[in-house]
Amino acid sequence: MVFETSKANAILTILQGCNNLTRLQKIQAHVIVNGLQNHPAISNSILNFCAVSISGSLPYAHHLFKHIQNPQTQAWNSIIRGFAQSPSPFQAIFYYNRMLFDSVSGPDTFTFSFTLKACERIKALKKCEEVHGSIIRTGYERDVVVCTGLVRCYGGNGCAEIARMVFDNMPEKDLVAWNAMISCYSQAGYHQEALRIYDNMTNENVGVDGFTLVGLLSSCSHVGALNMGVKLHRIASEKGLLRNVFVGNALIDMYAKCGNLDGALEVFNGMPRDMFSWNSMIVGFGVHGFGDEAIYFFNQMLEAGVRPNSIAFLGLLCGCSHQGLVEEGVGFFHQMSSKFNVKPGIKHFGCIVDMYGRAGKLEKALEIIGDSPWQDDPVLWRILLSSSKIHKNVVIGEIAMRNLSQLGAVNAGDCVLLATIYAGDNDEQGVARMRKLIKNQGIKTTPGWSWIEVSDQVHRFVVDDKSHPDSGMIYQKLEEVTHKATMAGYVKDKSQFIFHGSCSEECLESSSTYHSEKLAIAFGLAKTPEGTSLRIVKNLRVCRDCHEFTKFVSQAFNRDIIVRDRLRFHHFKGGLCSCRDYW
Repeated sequence: MVFETSKANAILTILQGCNNLTRLQKIQAHVIVNGLQNHPAISNSILNFCAVSISGSLPYAHHLFKHIQNPQTQAWNSIIRGFAQSPSPFQAIFYYNRMLFDSVSGPDTFTFSFTLKACERIKALKKCEEVHGSIIRTGYERDVVVCTGLVRCYGGNGCAEIARMVFDNMPEKDLVAWNAMISCYSQAGYHQEALRIYDNMTNENVGVDGFTLVGLLSSCSHVGALNMGVKLHRIASEKGLLRNVFVGNALIDMYAKCGNLDGALEVFNGMPRDMFSWNSMIVGFGVHGFGDEAIYFFNQMLEAGVRPNSIAFLGLLCGCSHQGLVEEGVGFFHQMSSKFNVKPGIKHFGCIVDMYGRAGKLEKALEIIGDSPWQDDPVLWRILLSSSKIHKNVVIGEIAMRNLSQLGAVNAGDCVLLATIYAGDNDEQGVARMRKLIKNQGIKTTPGWSWIEVSDQVHRFVVDDKSHPDSGMIYQKLEEVTHKATMAGYVKDKSQFIFHGSCSEECLESSSTYHSEKLAIAFGLAKTPEGTSLRIVKNLRVCRDCHEFTKFVSQAFNRDIIVRDRLRFHHFKGGLCSCRDYW
């Protein structure tokens, strides 16, 4: 007995240093020769290596598991974990069910955690709820690891409110749990709530790590919270995390999406870089409309030996489109497949259609759609319709709208675009048809909103917003701002179309309403010192009237105003916009 124990311990020691399947199978043969194949610790160690290790083999683990007599909890956990992180996570739930019904061994912390991971990956909300019930019945509802798994699983299934309930009921929360809640809110699009989680962490003296920073920076990127992002940058520096490539990439993305390309470049130059670092810079320059800079970084990436992927080309084409670099953009588009073996997707074709459309080559843009694999996708036709509006081309605009109608994809924004084209052609009947189309078919509009960050707090406005605590002051300030802008040359665009007083792809607000962007600008001017840049994020495209208004406000108040809309950045300064009124 002592001899067998000694041999078992020796084998377990050898297994700890095993790093490939061939060596494992040799050890396993030694185990069988010595009659130790039913030794629980040894069989569990072999099974765990095969199921979980990157050098293992899940099919072989499956084979081994079938030959284990009365597997214990640890063995069940290994096979469940292996499948939970495999391309077949559904199998993990199958083994969890078998464990509950066919085994005398009960689930533990790890069983529930691995099963919840599988539920998260396959979006199995009902199974998540069922597992949650088992967790409560077996007394694990206070276990921090299990509850963190529940937060992630509910969050991954789009149930952020339930995830928050689980989180709030946890008697103790470690940093992993806080990070899970931040990630849950960020993935669900509740970015302000994610940033508020950080405030709670600060109040409870909870530290942060790289995962915390990446989650928070992602939310900063979405809402344009540059001040908060700068604060997180400082924390990353203090904690020595700037060499962490994930934190660095998150910082680059945050600075670029918050309109501060100098900040993005500073981070980029001081960190180890991977493909995502280069992509973030190229896409950043692209959406800001700086095509030349995007091309420069693309060439630098090639010189660094980094092979471009579809995202790099998307940023490159976007920059060429916004800067009017048609010949260069078309050249890069052809290089995608011919030189780099990257298959163009619908977004790449959209950039080419947009590129030709902006340049006034609408027939060529129409030809590109016809030759693309996505002529039945409304995205390309909507881009063509937008280009038709820029160049006031009724014929191409009607072709685009006809195709959208045949696809059953017409929305209120499309109607406004075509109505604008008709209005420019003095076609009152055409405008009336668009009004009638929206009214008769009950086409819904998308409410527009604008975000602005002031004193580390993000404020959200919608059309005619009266919900803000400083509402009275904001409207009073807006009157002053409008007056000064008018004195500088602003003339209100009275050709806006009245469709239920809401916003969609263009501007669907009536001429008597206060657009969300104007309210955000007024609030920003009232609450920030002279000379401070204003940064605004919109969920829709900037309308013509707001674009003109913002240009003259930048001149009248000597402020830089940076607006990120659904498609691109607009940098307003001294009465001019970086888009050159071409968007």
